[in-house]
Amino acid sequence: MVETNSHTARSTGTTAGQPRWRKRNVYYYGWLDRIYRFVVRPNSRVLHVSCECGDLLAAVEPSYGVGVDSDVDAIELARKRFPHLKFYVNDPHELELDEKSLDKPGKVSKVEPFDYVLICNTLGRWRDIQQVLERIRPLTTESTRIVITYYNYIWEGILDLGSIIGIRRPYPYQNWLPPEDIENLLRLSNFDVIRTTSYLLMPKRIPPLTTFCNYFLSLMPGFRYFNLVNLVIARPTPAARRDEDLSVSVIVPCRNERGNIEDAVNRIPEMGRKTEIIFVDGNSTDGTAEEIENQIKKHPQRKIRLLHQGEGVGKGDAVRKGFAAASGDVLVIQDADLTAPPEDLVKFFRALRDGKGEFISGSRLVYPMEKQAMRFLNLLGNKFFGALFSWLLGQRFKDTLCGTKMIYKKDYELIAANRSYFGDFDPFGDFDLIFGAIKQNLKVVEVPVTYRARTYGTTNISRFAHGWLLLKMSWIAFKKIKWLGRRR
Repeated sequence: MVETNSHTARSTGTTAGQPRWRKRNVYYYGWLDRIYRFVVRPNSRVLHVSCECGDLLAAVEPSYGVGVDSDVDAIELARKRFPHLKFYVNDPHELELDEKSLDKPGKVSKVEPFDYVLICNTLGRWRDIQQVLERIRPLTTESTRIVITYYNYIWEGILDLGSIIGIRRPYPYQNWLPPEDIENLLRLSNFDVIRTTSYLLMPKRIPPLTTFCNYFLSLMPGFRYFNLVNLVIARPTPAARRDEDLSVSVIVPCRNERGNIEDAVNRIPEMGRKTEIIFVDGNSTDGTAEEIENQIKKHPQRKIRLLHQGEGVGKGDAVRKGFAAASGDVLVIQDADLTAPPEDLVKFFRALRDGKGEFISGSRLVYPMEKQAMRFLNLLGNKFFGALFSWLLGQRFKDTLCGTKMIYKKDYELIAANRSYFGDFDPFGDFDLIFGAIKQNLKVVEVPVTYRARTYGTTNISRFAHGWLLLKMSWIAFKKIKWLGRRR
C-alpha cells in the first residue's frame, strides 16, 4: 500500500492481493483473528482503520461494521467479498465521517460513535500516528475501546527477510515502534492505556513445536519479550463526573452477622446523589435478618432494604441477587464482617467518579493489618494467588480476595450478559467480576484498605477447600484468557 494524501490511491497490488497472503500465512492470520475475537464483543459497532480487504472486520462479527482504507482496489475487493459490511476509501490521516460527505464519492456518511476501533499492524505505516489517533477520537465515547496490534520491533530483520524471500507481504514503508512510543502517542491523543500483552513466538505452524512455543513458552517471563504480536487496549480519557451525577447501591452479603449489622448501617457513608444499602441474608440462624429489619425501622431517613437469598448458596449468589435488585448507577460490595472498613468506600467512589478506573478493587496487602486480622497461611495464600492471577490476567492484582469491589451498573450488566464465556464457576463472587472486567476490557484500579480483625462472628472461609477452588479457577483463567478460549 502506498501512503498518500489522496483518498483515491491505487494499490500496488500488495494490499488487494491480501487474500492470497492470508492463505499463505493462515496460521498467523488465524491467531490475529482469535486475538480480536477475544477482545471484541460480537454484534458491536466496529470501525477498522486501514482495513485492507476487510477480513479482520468480518471476523469479529459486528452488528455494524465500517472499514476505511486509502487503497481503492482493496476497498473494491472488500465490498465484493463482504457486502453486509460498509467500506469506504478514506486516508486515515484525513479520516472524516460526517453528514456532508453523504453523497460525495469516496467518503462516508455520518455514523454514531463506535464500540471498538481496530488498528491492526498499520501504525508503523502511517506517517503521523498522532494525527490519525486525533481523527479517531471524535468517533468514540468513554466506553469505546481502541484495539491495537503491532509487530514487536525486535522482529524487524526476520520480517524483512520474509518479505525478500516471498513468504511475507512486502510493504514500501514500515516504522518499527517500541511499546513505550505507542503508549506515549496514545496519551498525547487523549487516550488512556488499559492493558498490554503479547502473543505468538512462532508464526508458522511446525507441529508439535508450534503448540509448545505459542501456548506455553510465549507466556513465560523473559520469553514473552520475544513474542511477535503486541496488543494494546486503550480507552478515551474520561472526564470526571460530579457527585450528583451518580447514585450508589451498597450490597452487603451476610450470614450469621447479627452483631455487625448496626455498625454497618452507621458506618456506610452517603455517597453521590443518594446511597441505598441492600442486605442479602444467606439464611442466617443468629437473628441477622431480624436485626436488619430493626435497623430499617431505626433509620427511616436511609434507604435500606433486606433481600433473602432463599435457595441460593454462597456469597457469589448473594452478590448477584443484590446487584440485580440494585437501583444505583454504581454498585459496590461491602462484606458484613466489616474487616475492610466501610469508611474507605468513599475512596473507591472517588476513584470511579474521577475516571481513574472502571473496576475498583480493594487491596488488603498494602497497609499493616491489625493483629489476628488474617492468619499466616491465609496471608501466604493471598499473596500467592495475587501473583498468580496478576500473571494469568495480564493485570496487576495484589489482592484478588478483598471483598470490596466497585463498578458501574452498566459495566456489570455487560459482564453478566457475557458470563457464559467463563461459565458459572465462582462461589465467592470476586472472580466472576474480576474475570469479567478483564474480558470486557475495563480499566482496573486497586485501592488500599486497612484490614481489621473481626469483632463478631467467625469466618465462613474454609482455608483448604477454598484454596482448591481457587486453583481450579486459575485453570479456567489460563484456558479462557491466556489461551484465548482454546481447548486442548
